[in-house]
Amino acid sequence: MTKLDQMKRIEKCGIVAIIRANSSNELFEAAVAIETGGVDVIEITMTTPNALQVISDVSDRLGDSVLIGVGSVLDAETARAAMLAGAEFVVSPVTKPDIIEICNRYGKVVIPGAFTPTEILRAWETGADYVKVFPSSGVGPSYIKDIKAPLPQIPLIPTGGINAENAAEFIKAGAAALGIGSSLVSQDLIDSGDFTTLTDRAKNLVTAVKSTK
Repeated sequence: MTKLDQMKRIEKCGIVAIIRANSSNELFEAAVAIETGGVDVIEITMTTPNALQVISDVSDRLGDSVLIGVGSVLDAETARAAMLAGAEFVVSPVTKPDIIEICNRYGKVVIPGAFTPTEILRAWETGADYVKVFPSSGVGPSYIKDIKAPLPQIPLIPTGGINAENAAEFIKAGAAALGIGSSLVSQDLIDSGDFTTLTDRAKNLVTAVKSTK
């Protein structure tokens, strides 16, 4: 899959589901549940136990039905290991040039984190494909609109505090996609095996996002 294909898929879905789980089986079941609801872009965080093996296992089991990426990446070595394990995109809470460089070398989408206009522009100029606006929970959709006014060329993926109630507002404000964690996939639902609720949550978020496109 080319980088352009990866980007088209992320923007078509409009949602990057951030999942932390305790095992490959748990994450696989959660991924299938939200894919059934229309969310087929998943970020497996490096805070997941045995994250690299989980990425490899889930990528093998889901094939091309879901775009698997890695999150919470803090260095180039981890980014490279995750890509070799099967990650098609790399997300970091911060901007580090070495991470951006190695992702571009391997032709994978890279989404570094930034917050202020200066940080966001620096991430973009360093070679980011998208910039993760993090944390967005304390600023809301208006902040994305304010950033896009002077920096319309930079595709933003706000992350933090986004749910079915405010997702449409973030898209209207100019977000290219949304990073969504516990409001979509929570450990409580995984532990209880309530995958039907995960599917329903995914459907509601997809409906909210697509209502603005």
